Amino acid sequence: MPDDLHHSPIAFTPNIEVRAEDEAETIQGLNEQLRLIQEKTAKDYGTALRGVHAKGHAIVKGKLEVLSGIAPALAQGLFAAPGSYDALLRFSTLPGDILDDSVSVPRGLAVKLFGVAGDRLPGSEADANQDFILVNGPAFAAPTPKAFLANLKMLAKTTDTGEGLKKGLSATLQVVDAALETVGIQSPTIQTLGGAPNTHPLGETYYTQVPLRHGGYIAKLSIAPVSPNLVELAGSKVDTAGRPDALREVIGEVLIEQDSVWELRVQLCIDLEKMPIEDSSVVWDEKQSPYVAVARLTVPAQLGWERGLSEQQEQAVAFSPWHGIAAHQPIGGVNRARKPTYEMSTQFRGQHNGCPVHELRALADLSTQGMTID
Repeated sequence: MPDDLHHSPIAFTPNIEVRAEDEAETIQGLNEQLRLIQEKTAKDYGTALRGVHAKGHAIVKGKLEVLSGIAPALAQGLFAAPGSYDALLRFSTLPGDILDDSVSVPRGLAVKLFGVAGDRLPGSEADANQDFILVNGPAFAAPTPKAFLANLKMLAKTTDTGEGLKKGLSATLQVVDAALETVGIQSPTIQTLGGAPNTHPLGETYYTQVPLRHGGYIAKLSIAPVSPNLVELAGSKVDTAGRPDALREVIGEVLIEQDSVWELRVQLCIDLEKMPIEDSSVVWDEKQSPYVAVARLTVPAQLGWERGLSEQQEQAVAFSPWHGIAAHQPIGGVNRARKPTYEMSTQFRGQHNGCPVHELRALADLSTQGMTID
């Protein structure tokens, strides 16, 4: 076993998951809050949006290449053998409404891989895709579905708040968050509500935050920039003054110039007490179990956002951690709660907009003809 695997990984068994007695009630509450957000935004914008991560900043095509020579414990699921998969990437920000980019909140990266073979997860039996949902922080903002519901209620309360107030709140919270970080404290709640540092999305490392089955084991995944054009952006701030779509602009400026490359990395669970399954807020110690590269994700030079087309593509596609193969089954309470809530959110979009969201069969099925926007 290579040096980058310091300890024996924990084997996956179904009994590692422990459901709270009131989990079904909590999930119903999550659905209600997401529905409330979507109803508010549908009224405001005249079209139904995602319940969270509504604003996209780039939607681009790429290719994932699985590396050779991976250690057996890492070479699991779709990473079991070298190969390549077409990929669709969507960069976004957290809230369920379309905000000025000066309101700085956590960033998301959703990846859809096409033509992935294997036994399917419930609800995706007819598909052949694998989705990974990642955010630019190593742990989830809430430990349990119940705490997730409390956070979502706060987010729902800010959804109908005037944008000017949100800008002021975000600026204040960014100062508070920076002050906390100087004394070694991070506040996911403050960042969720608009206090996240306004850094360049392409310089960020993205994490699944919550655990997944990794074939016979348990893991979290990350996607980290490795090409020089991305690495040099790490920590760089984005000037959003007078630029409501600044993130689309700065992402587009980078992606159009040259190919961009990330590594997809796996962190294996080696200790269920220090790396818990049912507490999603715990950061797994990278000194004990480092993230190890298993694949490279390349986005050829292209437009990051094409007005008229990208909006249409975003509405035509859905991402969910439950779109995939059983070898990468989402595990833990937050993940269990995500399945029905993501399904509800997608159904609401389809019903309200009069066009059901169908899972893409191939990357080529994504529209290349945009609509006219005056």
